[in-house]
Amino acid sequence: KGDKSGVSSINRGLVMARELTMNRIFSGVQPTGNLHLGNYLGAIRNWVQLQADYECIFCVVDLHAITAWQEPEELTANTREVAAAMIASGIDPKDNIICNQSQVSNHAELAWIFNCVARLGWLNRMTQFKEKAGKDRERASAGLFVYPNLMAADILAYRAGHVPVGEDQKQHLELANDIGEKFNHDWEVPGFFPEIEPLILGEATRVMSLRDGTKKMSKSDPSDMSRINLTDDADQIAQKIRKAKTDPEPLPETAAGFEGRPEARNLVTIYAALTDSTTAQVLGEVGGSGFGDFKKKLADAAVAHLSPITSEMNRLLADPAEIDRTLFKGGEKARAMSAPVLASVREILGFVQPG
Repeated sequence: KGDKSGVSSINRGLVMARELTMNRIFSGVQPTGNLHLGNYLGAIRNWVQLQADYECIFCVVDLHAITAWQEPEELTANTREVAAAMIASGIDPKDNIICNQSQVSNHAELAWIFNCVARLGWLNRMTQFKEKAGKDRERASAGLFVYPNLMAADILAYRAGHVPVGEDQKQHLELANDIGEKFNHDWEVPGFFPEIEPLILGEATRVMSLRDGTKKMSKSDPSDMSRINLTDDADQIAQKIRKAKTDPEPLPETAAGFEGRPEARNLVTIYAALTDSTTAQVLGEVGGSGFGDFKKKLADAAVAHLSPITSEMNRLLADPAEIDRTLFKGGEKARAMSAPVLASVREILGFVQPG
């Protein structure tokens, strides 16, 4: 396969940096509007906790968003809303990178290379594509099909060693590892791309709908009562929790009592996450009681936790130019961090580049 002397030099240098990049986290969220409690508890709040111990890149993944049609004005507004939510929740843009994906072309370039590494059989096994494309998969965009390759590029452009993910993204992360391993094998550069380790954190990694405990809380649900939006005020939060679906039985005293009671499990899990408790601790406190009193406690906890975030989000969104400056500065840092990795990839592949 040709002279590997240059590649070996590149590989040695980057393997020596492995300890640094293994302490690096990449995570992203789509700018699709109506950020809700599930996005916060399942992702953003965990990012806030991780920033003390890791070098972090937090990305608003607008390239992923356009795998489905986006109104341009809404995409702009939603991108700013996600950035504002990150900052309002406690992510410090001075110590971490907050950027939108489209500002860092290295993501798209590496994604194309990974399109040439990944195999159709791998992508055909991705359950999320089947769910999102539905029965009429022939009308789905090619971008939706190769979405996991771009996700792999998002992470490996920084050689990030850890990714905080929800349970529903574990399959994509496994594919990212397969792609990185195949790249390393095919070009004989063992260890060039690191193995990515998932971080699944917290009590509420998968927050369910307030109207149906078997479905994930979603911004696309037609009922606004199914979710608590980060822009909801105290009265809206209290009303949604008061009207959340439950069953006639009292709260169980142990987790075994959640069998066949998805709504009860969901509300208790949300309360545990908001109060930094475990499910067992919450059941020890409220087990055997009715939902009426518990819903009031849950509403009070949700309002106390979310109201300061909502207030700060509104303040930030009143100055969109400042949010844009934060995203631009983050994009500059992200381009600088990923540039050496992409330069090495081009050299490994044999692309002719300026001296």
